[in-house]
Amino acid sequence: MDKRSAKQFIRINERIRAREVRVINDAGEQLGIMPPFEALKTARERGLDLVEVSPNAVPPVCRIQDYGKFLYEKDKSDRAARKKQKIITIKEVKFSVTVDEHDYQTKKNQAVRFLHEGDKVKASLRFKGRQMAHRELGYAIINRLIQDIGDTGIVEFMPRMEGTTLHAIIAPGKKEVPKKPATPKPEAAPQPTAQPAS
Repeated sequence: MDKRSAKQFIRINERIRAREVRVINDAGEQLGIMPPFEALKTARERGLDLVEVSPNAVPPVCRIQDYGKFLYEKDKSDRAARKKQKIITIKEVKFSVTVDEHDYQTKKNQAVRFLHEGDKVKASLRFKGRQMAHRELGYAIINRLIQDIGDTGIVEFMPRMEGTTLHAIIAPGKKEVPKKPATPKPEAAPQPTAQPAS
């Protein structure tokens, strides 16, 4: 949704259609429930706007504030939220039924690298012509890959056929927190045995 569309979804001033609204002033204090025209009058007296901040509440919540400043703050918080998001992409690794060992190892290492980088991996294998009669060979390759990847990945979609292509989706595994080595406890010094009095 672009900024222009987002602005259209935020109702302000005369656009607020509710019969009653809960009003919060510019200092964050609740002014109570009142008709929108009364709330708008209060906002106008302060040279501010009436902005619907929670339209789904019953009654909707409106805040008396500077609309331009509200949009600026909202844009700022949206940008901060986007920065924190990790965009996960799906990287594809393609195999063939006749894949040789060296090629298999190269593609397996590629898949492991993608998973370490936090991306999902789509392992796909396309059957050509008569190879469709030997689907078990394709399943064997994809299942071997899943086993070889081990804890580095979690299978999100088990191998399945779509047309002439067999594919599975593997998501990055949970990163393990390295355990601290256990420090050996110092052994207690042997207690001296009491010598019998002579």
